[in-house]
Amino acid sequence: MSEVKLKLDARKRGAFYLEEEGKQVGEMVIGVSETALTVYHTEVDENMSGKGLAKLMLYEMVEYARKHELQVVPLCEYVHVQFKKHPDEYQDVWKK
Repeated sequence: MSEVKLKLDARKRGAFYLEEEGKQVGEMVIGVSETALTVYHTEVDENMSGKGLAKLMLYEMVEYARKHELQVVPLCEYVHVQFKKHPDEYQDVWKK
């Protein structure tokens, strides 16, 4: 399985992403401030759908938020739905 990577620019905007054979197959677009991590969009390549790639990026994003003591603002529908489905799992990082 692919490893989730993070790329951020100087303004702390970027994405968690996955590559398969040198091609990007998943992306979670984020922005980071001093206190929050905002998730704008999550997308997985159509050919890789159903393999749990979005969930892998979700877990990495949440671990990053915990490590850096950030609150997550889930503007992305996928992340928002996951937070609502599993509130106990994400309550420590969910900025409601």
